[in-house]
Amino acid sequence: MFKPLILYIGLRYTRAKRRTQFISFITLTSVLGIALGVTALITVLSVMNGFEAELRQRILGMTAHSTVTGQGGELDDWQVLKEKLHNYPHIQGAAPFVNGQVMINAGRRVSGTLLRGILPAQEPAVSEVGEKMLAGVLTDLQAGQYQIVLGSELATYLGVMVGDKVTVISPQVNSTPAGIIPRLRRFTVAGIFEVGMYEYDRNMAIIHIDDAAKLLRMEGSVSGLRLKLDDLFDAPQISRELAETLRGQYYVSDWTQAHSNFFRAIQTEKRVMFIILLLIVAVAAFNIVSTLVMVVTDKRGDIAILKTQGLTPLSVMGIFITLGSIIGLIGTALGTIGGVLLALNVETIVPAIEKFLGVNFMAADVYYISSLPSKLVWTDVYVIAIVAFSLSLLATIYPAWQASRVNPAEVLRYE
Repeated sequence: MFKPLILYIGLRYTRAKRRTQFISFITLTSVLGIALGVTALITVLSVMNGFEAELRQRILGMTAHSTVTGQGGELDDWQVLKEKLHNYPHIQGAAPFVNGQVMINAGRRVSGTLLRGILPAQEPAVSEVGEKMLAGVLTDLQAGQYQIVLGSELATYLGVMVGDKVTVISPQVNSTPAGIIPRLRRFTVAGIFEVGMYEYDRNMAIIHIDDAAKLLRMEGSVSGLRLKLDDLFDAPQISRELAETLRGQYYVSDWTQAHSNFFRAIQTEKRVMFIILLLIVAVAAFNIVSTLVMVVTDKRGDIAILKTQGLTPLSVMGIFITLGSIIGLIGTALGTIGGVLLALNVETIVPAIEKFLGVNFMAADVYYISSLPSKLVWTDVYVIAIVAFSLSLLATIYPAWQASRVNPAEVLRYE
């Protein structure tokens, strides 16, 4: 079907003559349409991959890869368990924590907050909060000193700075002759952190684990152990293996369970965006249909002569499939090259456009991610290129079939 003669004729039809300039213009628009669609698809998916990676990094800066807790939500023998897990493969670090819901009051402002008790010396083994401090350091948290580190948004809402006092109100209560009153404690703000995720910057406060245990009445126990693994993407499998090793004495969870809805939403959005942009590529690819139909109409005389010289209908189809494939191949190649170059340089190109136009597309005071991150995944590039070329190839079938049905006798009668 694709003999050298067929390939030669198909390639020759790609070159325009004076009377077929309009057909060549339609061909050019088809090539550019496919190229622009492929470029847009690769670039958008790369930017979405970049956003996902950036958000994952920020979330995991505060969330452990895996967490081990007791059956009742408390862990009494955490020192023994930590020592046991120290030699477990894939675990790079472990640190205890105490979690609780509290109210924080400063002046007339009150906010519900997740209170986390940590050991400042061990926390860097499982989280990056120590690297995100805007003021103070985690080691300022000393047992018995009742000091607290607040998220930046929470500190702004409460209107406090380092050195100010806040009141932490626990849901546990004290029974007194005057009645039941809530447990509360005055804390001194020792630091402020900002991880770039509103969920944590607005709703989290950190204190020493001993102070948290006293406030929440958990003396001698903790909420659990937070673990850091050598590969965060293997967290589900490692957590299952760890749960089997501990034989049901503890509850083991991983970060994919804690944020499953969030990352599932991102994946759904990526799929929807892929389909939408792929439709743009499909529209451009099916412009090849109109191009080939016009070429077939223009070349009916040539087709008739070739058939009288022994060219089979299958060979005629091969000519126009070759022509359409060349259009699709050139468009896909140009789009792939353009998309890869744009995806690799989007973090440089966008700031340059912002500077030239004097605008800021993602203001730092509005968006936590003030730049467009990009992460090129070559698997996405391969899939997009294959799908775009396949759509182009599919678009050639009907015009090529129509060309193979040309009747030489009818055409040559009027020549």
